[in-house]
Amino acid sequence: MRSEQEIYELILNTARDDARIRAVILVGSRANSAAPRDIFQDYDIVYIVTEIASFKREPAWIDRFGERMILQLPNEMADAPPNDNDSFVYLMQFADGNRIDLTLLTAVKFQALGRASPSILLLDKDARGEPFALLRADDNLPAPPSAKAFADCCNEFWWVCPYVAKGLWRREIIYAKYMLDQIARAQLMKMLVWHIGVRTRFSQNPGKFGKYFQRYLEPPLWQTLEKTFADAAYDNNWDALEASCELFRAAAVRVAEHFGFEYPYGDDERVSAHLKRVRQLPAEAKELE
Repeated sequence: MRSEQEIYELILNTARDDARIRAVILVGSRANSAAPRDIFQDYDIVYIVTEIASFKREPAWIDRFGERMILQLPNEMADAPPNDNDSFVYLMQFADGNRIDLTLLTAVKFQALGRASPSILLLDKDARGEPFALLRADDNLPAPPSAKAFADCCNEFWWVCPYVAKGLWRREIIYAKYMLDQIARAQLMKMLVWHIGVRTRFSQNPGKFGKYFQRYLEPPLWQTLEKTFADAAYDNNWDALEASCELFRAAAVRVAEHFGFEYPYGDDERVSAHLKRVRQLPAEAKELE
């Protein structure tokens, strides 16, 4: 596996040798001093370039980065982002285990996007200074919720829970797990980010997709979060649903108390009672008991 120094030299030498590449910016976890280091960290790199078209006309130019295990070109996929002549992305997983996510941006596009954080300027051929200034690692910290955002999160979570119960009672496991693991969980994760924000005074980033949650959640809440993940067994998914409700309630009540928001105790109580009824409902039932 090539070393970090070798990869950086390759990235920078490629830029130095190509007049079209005017600056190199490191983004992502490697630009964040608080992020843990390990062998699976990607190199998230932005090349600021004079234009994009010539790179696209010569697809083999990326071969210099090494033997690839697999390549993805998001801009050329069927569900690609809107057509954009000012940016192009190469996601490169190499055979030696390293990975480079390389984005080409024209200077005009980069300036239009504004600040990205965290990021570190590695090379600036034109000494522009301000457009490529070093950015603070704390710019991406989670923001406190508004009362409306908090209320909407609570409403969506408790609204979706009966869908999960319906799917489980009907023995429609894929539908039930989608509603639980995708729709309801999205609101649960949002509330947990706010809860962690309250605990840390919004001074810490809990990480993409909650990858640092275990650092910041109280052990009992972390243990409950673990229980929200289930296999395809119906009883286990009922347990996961109940754990999700317990965890959402615990986090949301604390967030509400901290900000002086109103927690929807009535919605919680009525939906929770409904979930309990549905779990106990016989498979042949013709009406709710």
